Amino acid sequence: MAIELQLTKAQKMRTDGTVGATNIHFPSDNSLLVDGVRVMSRLLYKAKEILSSNSKIHPRLFQNRYRTARKISRNIDSLSQARSQWGRQNREQAYRRLLEVTQASLKQAQKVQVLLKDSTDLKAAKVGRALAIFIPRVTQVIAQSSRRVLRQERVSAHEKLVSIFEAHTDIICRGKPNLSTEFGHKVWLDEVDGGLISNYRVLKGNPHDTQQWVESLDQHLQIFGRPPKQASADRGVYSHPNENYAQKLGVKQVILPKGGYKSKERDNFERKRNFQKGRRWHNGIEGRISVLTHMLWIRTMFIQNYSNPK
Repeated sequence: MAIELQLTKAQKMRTDGTVGATNIHFPSDNSLLVDGVRVMSRLLYKAKEILSSNSKIHPRLFQNRYRTARKISRNIDSLSQARSQWGRQNREQAYRRLLEVTQASLKQAQKVQVLLKDSTDLKAAKVGRALAIFIPRVTQVIAQSSRRVLRQERVSAHEKLVSIFEAHTDIICRGKPNLSTEFGHKVWLDEVDGGLISNYRVLKGNPHDTQQWVESLDQHLQIFGRPPKQASADRGVYSHPNENYAQKLGVKQVILPKGGYKSKERDNFERKRNFQKGRRWHNGIEGRISVLTHMLWIRTMFIQNYSNPK
C-alpha cells in the first residue's frame, strides 16, 4: 500500500537497534527484597479483609513487615560505601536479617494462598492469582540475593530477576562507555526510503547485532516482494557471511562498514563515493530512533509484546 500511495519506493533499507528501557528502579539486591516484602504485605492486607471472619486464623499471619524491611535496607545503603572489615561484616549481617524478614513474609503469603483456595469470595480468587504471580518472583529474588551476597557467587544475566513488577526485563550490555548496563528490551528497526518503519522486532535477551541482518533482509523481501537496491547497517552488524548473503539476494549496494583492522583493499572499498554516500544516508536512522524514543513509541511497542499483570 505504501508503494501504491507513492510514500516509498522501498529501494533503500537501513537497519539498527536500540534499547527500550522498562520503568524500573536500579535493581540492587536489598531494594528487590524490600519490593517483595511490600507486595506480600499489601496482598496479605487484602487477604485479611477476606478471611477476617475465620476466627481460627491467628492475626500474626497477616503481619506487615514492610517497615522493618525498609529500615534494614536503609542501613544496608548506609553501609554500602564502607571499606573496613567491620563495615563489610555489618552489611552482611544486615543482609541476613533482611533475607530472614523477606522469607518470613513469603511463608505468610504461602500459607494465606492455601487458605484463599477454600474461599468462595470472588476477591479471594483475585488475590490468589496475584499471589501465584508474585510468590515465585520473590522466591527467585531471595535465591539470587543469597547466592550473590552471602555465598559470593556470580549469577548470570539470564538467571537474574531485575524487577518483580516487570519480570520480563532483560539486562542489556551494549559496550557504550556512558551506558555500561541497561534494563529493558533490545528493539530492532528496519526503515525504508520515505522515512517509513517497515518492520520492528522486540528481541529476547541480548543477541548479537550480526544475527539481525539476515532477518531484516528476509522481512523486506516478504513485505515488498523484492530486495532493496541498497541496504545498510552499523559496524556491529558486519560479517563476511552477512555481506555475502545480501549480495546473493540481489542487493547492489551493501553498506556494512567493517570494524577493527582493515586491509588496504577493504579500506579503499569503504572510501568509495557510493559507500560514503550510503553511510551518510544510514546515519539518519539515529534521528528516527531518537524521535520514536521521545514519543514513547518504543516503550509502548514492547509493552504490547509482554503481558505482565501489575
